[in-house]
Amino acid sequence: MSDQELKYPAWQLPLHDAVMESNLDKLPAKIQHVEALIFERLQQLQTSNDGFVERKAINDALDLLRTVKNNRLEFPDWN
Repeated sequence: MSDQELKYPAWQLPLHDAVMESNLDKLPAKIQHVEALIFERLQQLQTSNDGFVERKAINDALDLLRTVKNNRLEFPDWN
């Protein structure tokens, strides 16, 4: 996946890398890295009125990360 295919490559490329990680020992660190990038981006979007589409994409990404943590790392499902 190239960054030309992504609207928000700064956090979407690391997200893709984490989701595709097959080594379960490396997966938690990759997920933590993506979550930190998303948190930083949300901080930047806090002062923006035009970030609705990216916020939606971030919510979808966080749902995906939650699923990966539940299914592959056996984290509890708090929902």
